[in-house]
Amino acid sequence: MPKSRVSRKRLFREFSMMDSKFLKDNFLRYTHFMYRDAKSTYGLGKADVDFLLFIYDLEFFTISYVSNAMGKSQKQLRERLVFRLVNEGYLYKHFDKLTPRKDVVDQFFREENKFNYRVRYAMSQKGRLFVATMLRRMRGEEPFRASLPDEQDS
Repeated sequence: MPKSRVSRKRLFREFSMMDSKFLKDNFLRYTHFMYRDAKSTYGLGKADVDFLLFIYDLEFFTISYVSNAMGKSQKQLRERLVFRLVNEGYLYKHFDKLTPRKDVVDQFFREENKFNYRVRYAMSQKGRLFVATMLRRMRGEEPFRASLPDEQDS
């Protein structure tokens, strides 16, 4: 790519925005504000927000699936995120243990049975509303609630 040609009038500016015809929407530049907003308004940390954003499009999931997909330890995911988010109401157990049918043929051909069945979790309405709110704020449709450093001083 050739070197860009910038007007000499911009020589002493702090920044210069790229022309919008060269860029698509860049909502990811507001992730810092999203994390600050989630922490101050909802009490959720960066790992919580990342986890909720990752599972937003899943109907339900197992901890083993998410740990493999995100490259995290099952134990840490279970203890540090999932159990706490269940207690806070962002997740719920969609299919609890011993949920599979007790049909002999069904259990014979399935790897999981009532003794090794993994719980399926799903995002609750509270979790879905949180993620939808964060996405709207990142798109600029709503303002972030966390105050900026300049606003705290005044």
